[in-house]
Amino acid sequence: MAQRLIVIGGDAAGMSAASQARRRRDAGDLEIVVFERGHFTSYSACGIPYWISGLVSGPEQLIARAPETFRSEFAIDVRTRHEVTAIDLERREVVVRDLEQGGEIRERFDELMYAAGAVPVKPSWAHTDAAGVFGMQTLDDGAALREWLDGEPRPRRAVVVGGGYIGVEMAEAMIERGLSVTLVEQSDQPMSTVDGDMAELVAEAMRGLGMTIRTGMAVSGLEERDGRVSAVVTAEGPIPTDVVVLGLGVRPNAALAEAAGLPLGPTGAIRVDRRMRVPGLPGIWAAGDCVETLHRVSGMPVHVPLGTHANKQGRVAGINIGGGYASFLGVIGTAVTKVCELEVGRTGLRERDATAAGFDFISVVADSTNRAGYYPGSRRMTVKLIAERPSGRLLGAQIVGWSEAAKRIDTLAVALWNGMTVDEMTGLDLGYAPPYAPVWDPVLIAARKAVDALTAAGR
Repeated sequence: MAQRLIVIGGDAAGMSAASQARRRRDAGDLEIVVFERGHFTSYSACGIPYWISGLVSGPEQLIARAPETFRSEFAIDVRTRHEVTAIDLERREVVVRDLEQGGEIRERFDELMYAAGAVPVKPSWAHTDAAGVFGMQTLDDGAALREWLDGEPRPRRAVVVGGGYIGVEMAEAMIERGLSVTLVEQSDQPMSTVDGDMAELVAEAMRGLGMTIRTGMAVSGLEERDGRVSAVVTAEGPIPTDVVVLGLGVRPNAALAEAAGLPLGPTGAIRVDRRMRVPGLPGIWAAGDCVETLHRVSGMPVHVPLGTHANKQGRVAGINIGGGYASFLGVIGTAVTKVCELEVGRTGLRERDATAAGFDFISVVADSTNRAGYYPGSRRMTVKLIAERPSGRLLGAQIVGWSEAAKRIDTLAVALWNGMTVDEMTGLDLGYAPPYAPVWDPVLIAARKAVDALTAAGR
C-alpha cells in the first residue's frame, strides 16, 4: 500500500513541500492529501495590498497554482475549505472538518507536514460584531475588504492600526483608493523593523502622502453606528473612521500543533531541525510561518514570517520527505517594502538586536544618491551599517531611499551571510554606470564610513 502524506495548509510552505515530495515519489508510492481551510492555494499574500489599491486587477493574478492544477497535473489531492481540528499522533490520524458541507472525518497519515502559517494579531477590542473591521492575512481577507470598499455607502476614512509592513502597505493602498488615512502605532515610530532614525525618514514620506500618523498611541476600543464601525477609541479621544484595518503583525499558528504535543520554542513557534523535522517525532515535519529558525548573526531562535523563508523551508521538507537530502541554514532577516516611491530595505540586526545579543558595535549613517548626481532622476539614498567591534564584521544594514534603493540591500545581505567585514566590503567590485549608481556606490560609501568609525573608536 502507498504511504500517505498529509499536509496541513495549502499555501507557500505546504504546497512547496507537497510538490517537491511528488517530484521524487510517484502517486503509486506516495499519496498526498492537502487540507486548506480557505478557498485558494499557492497565492501571494504579500500582493494583497496591491490588489486592494487597484494596482493588481484581481486575485487570480496572485495565485501561482490553483487547486485544480495540483489535482490534475501533480496528483495531489487538495481539499479546500477543510480545516484540520486535531492531530492524533498515537493513531497517526488527523480530524478534519468540512467547512462547506459540515461533518468531520478522520484521515490516516504516515508522514505529516504541518504548514498552518501564521494568524493576525487581534486584540480583544477588535473582537466585535460591528462590520468594517478587517485583518489582512489571506486572499479571503482581501476579498472581504475589497467588497467593503466597493460597497455602499462608500468608505471615505480609514484607520490602520499598526505601523509594521502590513500596516504601512495597507495605509498606502487606502491612499491610492482615495481614502483619508490615519495610521495609529503604539510605539514611538512606524516601521519598527528598522532603527528610529531610519523610521523617521519613512514617516516623513508617509506624511508627505497626506497620511496622519499617530505614534505613542494605543487603541482601546471601537465605536459603532447602525452595525458599522464609526471610530476607534484612544486615550486622546475617538478617531472617526469608516473602515479599520489591523496591521499589528502575526503570530505562529501553532495552537493545533501544541495541543497535539509538538514542541514549541521560545518564540512560540514550532521547533524544527535543519531538515524541517520536528525533534523526537519521526515522520512529523513543519515549515513556514508556524516555525522558528536560527538567526545566523545572533545565533538565537527567531520567528520571521516571510514568504521567501516559507517557500525555501517547504522545499527542504519536501525534498527530505521524498527521499532526498536538503537543509535550511537559517535566516538573517532580509526584507524590503515601499511607501509609494520610497523604498525601504533591511537585513541582519538592528541596534537594539545587537545590544540584546551582547555585541559591542558601532553604527554609521551615510547619505548618497541612487545615481550619478548629474544624471536625471538622481535622488537621496541613506544607508545605515552596524558593525562589530573590534573585528569590523557586518552585523546589520538598513537602506531608505528612492529608485534603486531597496534591492541594494541584497548586496549587504550577501556580505552579511558570508561573514564579511566592512573593511573587506570597501573593495567590493560593484557595477557602475551613471544611470544606476554614482562612481562610489552608496554601499561602498557606507562601508568606508564604518571603517573610519571603527578606527576612530580604536577598533
